[in-house]
Amino acid sequence: MKVYNDLLSAADSGHLSALCLLDLTAVFDTVDHELLLSRLECQFGLRDSILQWFGSYLGDRSFRVDYGAGTSAVVFIVCSVPQGSVLGPLLFVLYVADLVNVVESTAFDSTSMRTTRNSPCISVALNSQRPSNDLNGA
Repeated sequence: MKVYNDLLSAADSGHLSALCLLDLTAVFDTVDHELLLSRLECQFGLRDSILQWFGSYLGDRSFRVDYGAGTSAVVFIVCSVPQGSVLGPLLFVLYVADLVNVVESTAFDSTSMRTTRNSPCISVALNSQRPSNDLNGA
């Protein structure tokens, strides 16, 4: 209610307001393995066998659905952290740890939005291709 009131007050005063909302309902399913591993390395200094262990923990996961007499094709999981795991929430927090830096490095004005890309981790995110998880074709 306070946010709504603040927006109305700003509008009444002739100020421009911006509101950014994040839907976090399926956030664990959005963690890109390549980007997470890159962040673990460049932001948190994980190297060698420890980084390889996390890669092994995240990689080579798949699922399929059995329903009645039918079975779906196997789908390989390239994004997400294991659900219900002890490490899942921690890995997600590490994954979004530089979100503050992204917001701080974004300049807003009334006509455009410009993002500076100083972090090598952000560059990985912006340049990586997202694989399709379309189950209709499976």
